[in-house]
Amino acid sequence: MRIGVVGLGFMGSTHLQAYEKIGGAELVAVASSDPKKLAGDLSGIGGNLEVRGAKLDFGDAKRYSTPEELFADSAVDAVDLCLPTYLHASTANAALNAGKHVLVEKPMALSGDECDGMLAAARSNGKVLMVAQVIRFWPDYVVARDIVNAGEIGTVRSAAFRRRCAAPAWSKWLRDRERSGGGAFDLLIHDIDYCVYLFGKPGSVSAAGHEDLEGGVDLVDCRLQYENGPTVTVDGGWHNRGEYPFSMEFTIVGDDGVLEYHSGSQPLKLYRADGTQQEPSLPRTGGFQDELEAFIQACEQGEPPRDCRPEDSALSTRVTLAMRTSRENGGEAVAV
Repeated sequence: MRIGVVGLGFMGSTHLQAYEKIGGAELVAVASSDPKKLAGDLSGIGGNLEVRGAKLDFGDAKRYSTPEELFADSAVDAVDLCLPTYLHASTANAALNAGKHVLVEKPMALSGDECDGMLAAARSNGKVLMVAQVIRFWPDYVVARDIVNAGEIGTVRSAAFRRRCAAPAWSKWLRDRERSGGGAFDLLIHDIDYCVYLFGKPGSVSAAGHEDLEGGVDLVDCRLQYENGPTVTVDGGWHNRGEYPFSMEFTIVGDDGVLEYHSGSQPLKLYRADGTQQEPSLPRTGGFQDELEAFIQACEQGEPPRDCRPEDSALSTRVTLAMRTSRENGGEAVAV
């Protein structure tokens, strides 16, 4: 599959490094408005994961200064859009209308209507649209879902997810609510989407918290309401405008056991009701590589991957927007 990558910031660099490990992926074009990045020097970029920028060799890949130039290249089969959120809908639609398969970074878009427009563009052009909800491919989360679905911990009674980091200093657009959706929206959509993946559509959402994007604090404590289902909570956000470590974690409690994971201190563990413990084996490949391999396979088959359909991503966007609305309205339940 001949790939073009648009946007050479933190996530673009992360994806490019993952593509190097994937057979069947050929980088044929890159696009950026920054000449230094087009030359392969991504060493100055930063992010909240251990993946760091580097000086990359783009080989014979063509360099373009605009996405539109890359979309016009007939050698490109599929595009990987690693752009700010406010550009997702318009750029994805342009790529789909140009006859390209599209992987677009999360969040899918800033509104439900934008998501619907992207879904319509994919259908009308007969192309694959996938949103890069990488937690669906993250090893600990993948294995946890497999264990839950296999019934190994019995009926799930409670599930709590947490994700925290410092306010990003590397991308000013993230502090602009009109362009990013807000810090908690951009960050916690990972966990909201995983809840959709694991439990389906909630009936309503209620949330409390505080938003001060310029001050580097954007906090949410959210509950997803499932009729006759488990108690599901998601909380976290930006905790400081200075240094603060990134972390993600979850606890899933069932009648027959508990699943626990902390990114900074504990790999996935299964605590059984009989008193035994187990550290389940995890896939050797990483979440980004598995995510991109799923996209390439989907393009080859002409169908979105079963485990990451764009309709789910659109729903996750709506649920996360409902979370934000509930927080703004003093915690009242917002129907999804």
